[in-house]
Amino acid sequence: MDSVTHIVLGACIGEVIAGKELGRKAMLWGALAQTFPDIDVVAEMWLDTPSNLLAHRGFTHSILSCLLFMPLFAVMAKRLHNKANISLQRWMTLFGIEMFCHLLLDSQNAYGTGLFEPFSHARISFNTMFVADPLFTIVALIASLVLLFFRSKNEKRRLTWATAGIATSAVYLSFCVVNKLIVTNEVESLMQQQHVTYNKHFVTPTPLNNLLWYVVANDDSGSYVGYRSIFDKKSELGLTYFRRNEDLLIGMQDDEGLQKLKRFSKGYYVAQQWGDTLAFCDLRFGQILGWKDPNEKFVFHYFLKHPDNNNVVIQRGRFAKWDNTAIPTLWQRMMGI
Repeated sequence: MDSVTHIVLGACIGEVIAGKELGRKAMLWGALAQTFPDIDVVAEMWLDTPSNLLAHRGFTHSILSCLLFMPLFAVMAKRLHNKANISLQRWMTLFGIEMFCHLLLDSQNAYGTGLFEPFSHARISFNTMFVADPLFTIVALIASLVLLFFRSKNEKRRLTWATAGIATSAVYLSFCVVNKLIVTNEVESLMQQQHVTYNKHFVTPTPLNNLLWYVVANDDSGSYVGYRSIFDKKSELGLTYFRRNEDLLIGMQDDEGLQKLKRFSKGYYVAQQWGDTLAFCDLRFGQILGWKDPNEKFVFHYFLKHPDNNNVVIQRGRFAKWDNTAIPTLWQRMMGI
């Protein structure tokens, strides 16, 4: 999830667990604890882009990492606040909940999380939420601001705000899971009716919402791409086929960067020739306004022949063509129109 979500949700959890004894410092500890796994972003300073893609959400996002750092941080916090009436066990609870919450949330979107590093390099992706979803974050954000700037001396009132921030996020996540199950079932049924053959597939939310879902289904030569709203009543799933174009990659099979990109993409990729530029596209991150133009380019595109031009590769084209028609067309498609 995005950093704002981790910070405000972490602050609410910190308030519930230790707000009575630490005041605002509990929110600070909560925010720091829940954002800690993202310390792996410092690797970007010395790793090339393909290596950094695999390093991010790797070991620092693993179960083992949480188990190692949780007691370390608990002992450190206990010593710093030795006068506070907080047991080591409660400190362990705070850091454990915060760090595992980070792992759980990051596993909900397409990027995936290396939960079992270093024993397994598999990335876990439940694809239930977009990386930034305002409805998931908004109440926790409001609660955090109220607790920070309008802090009441009434403990019950503070707990009410913090609990509301946590509870609404939990309820919304449950809503997302239900949506995922509904859309997945519909997509699988419609592809069967349309005699679409595939060996693996996934559905994941489109930007900033949980109503319109992006669909990708792989066969041996390429991928079917489409969109499905939970409000769609159509008995047909509109799909556009993209060839994988492995022939464009002939001569590059020994390229270490390309092999890392393939591993990162989990097999959901196509190669495309854009003029004199060869692009590797990871389909998991969607298209640029794909619900408006099914033939649009993919958000994640890595220039194989120009590796120095690949900064911010994950979301490089996400909002490239968003104009005054982007939101209205997205809203209409979300509503099943």
